[in-house]
Formats: sequence, structure tokens, C-alpha cells
Amino acid sequence: MLDAPIASQTKVYDAIIIGAGIAGIYQLYRLRELGLSVRVFETGSDVGGTWYWNRYPGARFDSESYTYGYSFSEELLQDWSWSEHFSAQPETLRYLNHVADRFDLRRDIQCNSRVSSATFDDATNQWEIALDTGETHRARFLITAIGPLSADTMPRLAGVADFKGQSFHTYRWPKEPVDFTGKRVAVIGTGATGVQVIQTIAPLVGHLTVFQRTPNWCTPLNNRPISDEEQRQIKGSYPELFALLRTTPGCYVHNVDPRGTFEVTEAEREAFWEQRYLEPGFGIWQANFHDMLTDPKANALFSDFVARKIRQRVTDPAVAEMLIPKCHGFGTRRVPQETRYYEAFNQPNVNLVDIKATPLERITETGIKTSDASYEFDMIIYATGFDAITGAFSRIEVRGAGGQRLKDKWADGPKTFLGLQSAGFPNMLTIVGPHNASTRCNIPRCIEQNVDWVTDLLRHTRDNGITRFETTPEAEADWTRHIDELAEGMLYTQIDSWATGINSNVEGKNVRRILQYQGGAPAYREKCDAVAAAGYAGMVLE
Repeated sequence: MLDAPIASQTKVYDAIIIGAGIAGIYQLYRLRELGLSVRVFETGSDVGGTWYWNRYPGARFDSESYTYGYSFSEELLQDWSWSEHFSAQPETLRYLNHVADRFDLRRDIQCNSRVSSATFDDATNQWEIALDTGETHRARFLITAIGPLSADTMPRLAGVADFKGQSFHTYRWPKEPVDFTGKRVAVIGTGATGVQVIQTIAPLVGHLTVFQRTPNWCTPLNNRPISDEEQRQIKGSYPELFALLRTTPGCYVHNVDPRGTFEVTEAEREAFWEQRYLEPGFGIWQANFHDMLTDPKANALFSDFVARKIRQRVTDPAVAEMLIPKCHGFGTRRVPQETRYYEAFNQPNVNLVDIKATPLERITETGIKTSDASYEFDMIIYATGFDAITGAFSRIEVRGAGGQRLKDKWADGPKTFLGLQSAGFPNMLTIVGPHNASTRCNIPRCIEQNVDWVTDLLRHTRDNGITRFETTPEAEADWTRHIDELAEGMLYTQIDSWATGINSNVEGKNVRRILQYQGGAPAYREKCDAVAAAGYAGMVLE
């Protein structure tokens, strides 16, 4: 694996991949099988993507670890043993490094190389990639593997640079250990990342103040180590496991319960929910009654069930009410999975501040000022999230045929075909892009589907002498309309969240948009396979 050279003349490859996370690593592996020359450019100093950057305390899976690894190699599956049902970041990063080494992928990956622009050359049907060093490279095909949650955002507050203590965004956590002992620590944000940080550092700090804008419906992860016997069972049943994952909407081990909320008695409903609450993982979200995410009355009933759980777990009734969401129902945002998160607020050294009631005004040299108080801290942790799904695209100057800017084309919302292409941007493929099933999925499972489809397309172009392909505007319009239609009736579309394109930390991100494919991974796979089987219908291949 190479660092970015200081100076280099332009080199030409068959394909360039942006990003060396889960998607970029696997796409490199597959394109090597085709015999293509490939170069991967990675901003970080090593592989791993999400699991390279998110080193914050408590970072871990919320899908079962043995469903998260790659499925393409039986030897790899048997060689690697996950230690927990929901593994932590260090183990996941070790796994991805193990994959890179096992398949000798590093020689085609150039780290410390941030892509600043990608420009399509109509005359040569090539993409020219420029790095922030000024170095340029060219390729016939451009594949983005930049991730849906990789464009981190800071709060739009005055004084961020003035703070004299330690401060970190969770996405850019330092590699060196951070000592919390005796520190006065602030955490801004209570999304999934904030939840993991808060529950982890609360016992370690001198005092913790949590600044919460919007509480989330959090449910127990119920994690535990994998026993030797469980390890043998897992390794002996991978074919059946992956076959199951191909049938579920989100590629989790959980499937929606076919019953409606009001088709069972109250006693049966409560018993079912109690069972889900005590089970590990996303079953409480992904395997609940089928109408929970579409029927407001059903959703309100289950939200009340979780609210009762929060009240039982938080000692101070006033704090419990602050932690119960009032502006959205359960599951209309991605559900943070927690381990004694609510109990952290029972500690005498933990304080919760509602910044809707008392807004943040600025960061000071010594801490944080709200509308009604000033706080002093030794450390500020920004768990303020991401400009999701489209944000990473916005940070690269992408220009397609005729110089059209992708940022301009997507200004009013993304327009795609299969969530993998956009008209006017030939030979460019967007793995885990907007309108793709991957952004609402146990992501490695959907990544493998994306990558395999892209690989088959490039095999087709190689075997048939095709030098340029792109989707038609008509096919793109049909797919974008299909995305909107699938989301009709989904309660989440009525909620402000990263899944609907809302981010108060990003200028202009204040209009709800449909960014995800809602038809489920099996239906998405069928759509993609049908396009390929019909000779890539909806695309022009030259």
C-alpha cells in the first residue's frame, strides 16, 4: 500500500475507485479478477473506511458481526472468528486489514490521497482524477465507494476554534489514547454515535454534561461474547445464514412479523414486545409488527411501550421525560442500540441539558455558552453527525459530460438510475449512493450486491468492446419516481433526519427528500438483475 507521492505524471488505469472501506476493498478484489488495472485512492492513512475513522469510545456494530463480514470467500469465513455478537471498532478494523493483507490488496491502494475533483473527458471517454496534492490520474471507469456517512459535520457555532481544551469530532477521533480521568467533558449530540460515547465514558470522566437537541428511541443491544460452541455453529452454517440474509428486507437475521399490531390481544402484544426488548440486536426494529412503520396508531402504541421502559430505567422523572422523543415515533429514525445508556443519567456526575429549551450560543475559550448558562470544560466531544448519503459527493468537484456539475444536478435532490448511475455522468458508478438499497441495509450485504453488479457490467463492457455507457434521462426519471412512490405512506418521510436529507449543520439541507430505496434488498436485487438480463435496459452502451 502506497502513500501519495510528492509529484507524479498522469497515469492511466482501467478503473479508479475512490475509497478503501468495505466497498472499495471488495470492488478492487473483484476488478482484479477481471484482469483490469485498478487504482484506489483513500483519504486516510490506511484501509477501513468507517472503521478507520470512527475510533471513538464505544464504537461497534449494531448488526450481528457474523452477518457483517464478507461472504465471497469460504476460506476467509472459516479463518476469521468474531469475539462478540456485536463487535467493537478495533476488531472490525483488524478484520478489514486482515482482508487487505490476505488478498494482497494494498499494492493497488494509495493512502493519504484525497480526491478533490473528477472530470469526464468527452474526447477520450476517460475520467481525470485530481488529488489535493495536484497529482492527476486517468481511468476509463470511475467508481465511488465513499460511504453514506463519511462527510462529518460540525455545529454552526461561533467560537469553535477558540476553545483551549481538547476537542474532537467523533468521526475524527485520534489514534492516540484519550484520558478521561477527572476531566469535565461535554458531549454535543445524542444520535447513535453520541449514545455509544456517553454510555462508555460516563463511568470514566470526572463530570459529563450531555447537550441534547433531539432525544432518540434507544433499545438494548444485549451484546455478549461468542462462545466456542456458538463459534462452531456459526462457521458450520454460513451458507444457510447468507441464504437467509438474501431474503430479509434489510439483510439482517430479522424479518418483519406478518401480523398487524391490532390483530393480536393486548396481552399477546405486550408479551411479544417484551420478548423483542430482551433479544439482541435490531429485531425490535426490523422484526416488529408489519404496520409499525406505516400506521401512526400502531407506531404510537409501541413508542409508548419504549417510553415506559425509559421511565423505568431513569431514576429522575424529569430527566426521563427529557430522554423520551416527542417529535418522532419509534423506528422513524435509525434506532440507536445501547448498553446501559439510560442508566448513565442516574450517575451523580452526569448532567443533561436540553438545547431546544436553552439553545447553544457559542463555544468559548473555556467551554460552552447556552442562552441561560455558561459551562466550563476540559474536553468537548462533537457527536454532531454527517451530511449523509449525498454529502461526500458534494465535497468532490464532480463534472460529467459537457462540464455539468453533479452538485448542480443534485441541488434539488439526487437523480439516479438504480442508485448506481446518473445521466450525464458516463462510465461512473456510485456504490452505496443515493436511491440505493445499501443505505437502508446491513451494509456489507448490500455492498456485495452492488459490487457484483458493477463487476458484471464492466465484464460486459470488456467482452463487447464498449468504451462508454450511461443511463438515459428517461430511465433515470422513472427510477427517481419509483423511489418516491416506494416511500409513500412511510412514517419516516414525515420526520427530519439524515435519512430524509435534513441537517441543520449544513446550509441548504432543510428540505426533506427521499434518499433511500424503500422496497427492501430482495426487490432491489431483482430490479438490478432484470436490467442486466435485458442487456442493460435503460442504459446506452457505445
